[in-house]
Amino acid sequence: MSELVQRASQQLTELVRGELKLAQAEMTQKSKHYGKGGGLFGGAGVVGFLVLQALVATAIAALAVPLPVWAAALIVTAVLGVLAAVLAMSGKQQVDRAAPPTPEQTVENVKADVAEIKESVHR
Repeated sequence: MSELVQRASQQLTELVRGELKLAQAEMTQKSKHYGKGGGLFGGAGVVGFLVLQALVATAIAALAVPLPVWAAALIVTAVLGVLAAVLAMSGKQQVDRAAPPTPEQTVENVKADVAEIKESVHR
């Protein structure tokens, strides 16, 4: 009987080790794919930024047909500045809505729980 228990224990140990090795191999493979995907997303972001720069240059060139180049560049710069200001103000409003960063309702609930426990101890 003890030999059977020993064999079962040994087989269980081998099974767990095998499953851990399989999980490790699977996670290694998945992490490689995540790393490659992250790098490709980063590359797409850089290329997207370059596309936006080319679009700005195109807008300046298009406005430079009826206007002097300096005026076209100034107009595009002003539009981009206004867009940046609007985005910054919207972002500030969102951050202000989230402030303060502490979970106030949870803190209040914990304080109420502590008070309830103290009250029940005094009874």
